[in-house]
Amino acid sequence: MEKLILFGGTFDPPHMGHMALLRAAIDTVHPDSVLVMPTGTPPHKGGHHADARVRLAMCRCFLPLFGQMVISDEEIVRGGKSYTVDTVRRLLERMPHTHIYLPVGSDMLLTFRKWREYRELLHSVTLVVHSRQGTDLDALAQFADGLRAEGGDIIMAPGEVLVLSSTEIREKIRRGEDVTDLVPASALEIAGQYGLYREAQE
Repeated sequence: MEKLILFGGTFDPPHMGHMALLRAAIDTVHPDSVLVMPTGTPPHKGGHHADARVRLAMCRCFLPLFGQMVISDEEIVRGGKSYTVDTVRRLLERMPHTHIYLPVGSDMLLTFRKWREYRELLHSVTLVVHSRQGTDLDALAQFADGLRAEGGDIIMAPGEVLVLSSTEIREKIRRGEDVTDLVPASALEIAGQYGLYREAQE
């Protein structure tokens, strides 16, 4: 079985917390390939602050992490709300001899039972969990045990912990604060070219 990491998210913008999560997953799984797939319309968030195509371009910042990586526009092209279970179904139809590993941060794991058809998803992928808080390891372990009891395959991915959110970063940019330590340089350059997160909120 080929090992594929599917890394999805809004990435508005991608930041060092995303980089840490993906790096931890790669170091833990040792995949054959990585698929980074920004969402088209995320089901649980409001409107984007950056156009989907611009978010796609910013996601090229992940490329240096792994040689066999593809930045996919599949969910953007498909349109409508993006549900992970639908994307996984399509990938497994096209690549039946592939095992999918899904990296999730603390907040995503603890809300996993609220995801659309989470039981099907739980039995279709391996969840790769990375703490984004550093202080929630006990809660994550307990929740992971509960999902394992439902037949899920969950592995923990140790690595650098960065407490960051795209919302906070957008606000910092709006206020004119320096975020060079929080956002990969290539993504920040694209954000600057398009004047993202400044004009729209002023």
